[in-house]
Amino acid sequence: MKKLYYMLRLPPEAPEGCRLAHHIWMAVALTGLGCCVGLLTLVFSAFTCQSVSGVLLFKRFLSSPLLLALNCLFPVLLIWLFYFLFRRAWAAYLGSFIPSMAIAVVNYFKIRLRTDPLLAVDLRLVMEAGDIVGGYELELNRLIQLGLGCFAVGLLFTLIFMPRGLRGLKVRTLGAASCLALIAVALAGPYSSDTIYWRINNNDMINQWAPAEAYVSRGCVYSFLRSGKDLFPSPPKGYHQAQAAQVLAEYPDSEIPADRQVSVLGFMLEAFCDMTDFPALSGEEGVQRLYAPWHALEEKSVSGNLLTNIFAGGTVNTEWAFVTGYADHEDFRAPVDSYAWYFRNQGYQVFGGHPGYAWFYNRQNVNEYLGFQDYRFLENYYGDFMDGFQAVADSDRLFMTKELDQLEERMREGPCFSFSVTYQNHGPYGSERTYGAFYLTPEETGLSEESCSILNNYFNGISLTIQAVEETVQRLEEMEEPVVLVLFGDHKPWSGNGNSVYTELGVTFDLSTQEGVYDYYSTPYLIWANSAAKEVLGREFTGEGGDFSPCLLMEELFDQCGWEGPGFMQLSREMRAYSPLLHTQGRFLVDSVLTDGLEGEALDAYQRFQWAQYYREHEIKPNS
Repeated sequence: MKKLYYMLRLPPEAPEGCRLAHHIWMAVALTGLGCCVGLLTLVFSAFTCQSVSGVLLFKRFLSSPLLLALNCLFPVLLIWLFYFLFRRAWAAYLGSFIPSMAIAVVNYFKIRLRTDPLLAVDLRLVMEAGDIVGGYELELNRLIQLGLGCFAVGLLFTLIFMPRGLRGLKVRTLGAASCLALIAVALAGPYSSDTIYWRINNNDMINQWAPAEAYVSRGCVYSFLRSGKDLFPSPPKGYHQAQAAQVLAEYPDSEIPADRQVSVLGFMLEAFCDMTDFPALSGEEGVQRLYAPWHALEEKSVSGNLLTNIFAGGTVNTEWAFVTGYADHEDFRAPVDSYAWYFRNQGYQVFGGHPGYAWFYNRQNVNEYLGFQDYRFLENYYGDFMDGFQAVADSDRLFMTKELDQLEERMREGPCFSFSVTYQNHGPYGSERTYGAFYLTPEETGLSEESCSILNNYFNGISLTIQAVEETVQRLEEMEEPVVLVLFGDHKPWSGNGNSVYTELGVTFDLSTQEGVYDYYSTPYLIWANSAAKEVLGREFTGEGGDFSPCLLMEELFDQCGWEGPGFMQLSREMRAYSPLLHTQGRFLVDSVLTDGLEGEALDAYQRFQWAQYYREHEIKPNS
């Protein structure tokens, strides 16, 4: 026992021969603790998605040496790095446990609450995190308790059995530098390798088209680190700047004729979708009455479905796709070419509003980069009429009225492009009781009390939104100035942790099928014109507009107005003929059939589109 004591703690009176044994012990213990942290993150990964068997997935993890190594390597390198830096095993343990488990825990709740995995780019939204999760209930369940218990046991272990550390500054400096070098090599090598990514797939246990399931099936630490490469611009395959410039040069910009200029008023509606699309709700009388005015407006408009890239969150993906025409994009950090800039160059006034905080999603800067001359937020305007809570609960009527007031006033100076983003109906929705009208009851539907409360509270907000839309349409119709109205939803609403309400409704979200893609990603849009605009443009603005990605919505608007538009839009029009779906998960619609690849002329057109898109985002400096 005395020899064991000397080996573990290495007191001053320990024999010289115990030093080697102590160093071996520390090396084994530190590496073992790092591996334990990695294994704990895999436990969280396995039990994150309720649609996947956690026990079976964790067993699969244990049978995959490469997957184990990739998820344990990072915490092992961290524990050694902090050991060399601080000379204490307990500090090394904290330096490995906290960041590794932060990835696992944040990803766990992000997927459970919003079906959205944690990516490296989310670090840019760390200031918004509190606002995003503020309304959700974070459950202190057994998995979280396990994590806390492991944290306490590991910390006590290091304090009791690993009290001594390295003293030599040269050895520590060399060790820390080596760890940093290994981390850099790992990030640039195995964590970025597409070959390794596909080699460790567990697609036989998951739906590979579900981003959350694909993420956790490889372990959250590995998947998070792999997503780090998205922090840096990555040109599409085969991209050459001169070639991309030549592609765009083939499509010169077309002017909007002076005698055909009409103002455009757009609203992206928060979490707005038509729940009558789900069979379980389509026959409910209360739900039918709720959406009846919207359906009546669709009959007087050009309408269809957007097939978005997002679900229950990430609203700016749809928002910025509409404004830019980009099927995919990086974070905007400088002025970037967009359709808003095109309107400005056509002599339009470009502005909008959002009754939320300007810093959220960095809209205060990004909207300026996109070409908006003015944008009103809570801080600079709407705070005089409401607070953040009111903006979520009931703001659409006031918000649309104020934005319409601004449009009416500014149209005296010329045509306008006004695009605004609502905030009302942002999830979560109360699950304990219904606040307002009852559209569904457990007795009539067979749904649980909780699910009925969530749906009723969502429907009460949607009812107010539809009323605000009706008033906006009526007021626009009374105007003498020509205006075209564009309305669309950004994503499907949150509906219970782990999509519990959708599950009760019998919605499977099988993303390998076309029905599942529509159930998960589709939101409605409509393009309506007042009588003055119909007269100027000589068009009726009714009928089916088709289903497509949000990046093609502006192109549909221009088609309905009879405008040819900028060169990139003309290229987008050609791309849409091959596939109106350009999904970030690599999904397409060819001849109305869902596919995960393109061939021949369609593939060539898609490559040209990608080159032009990247060139437009990174190389073109819009005119101010």
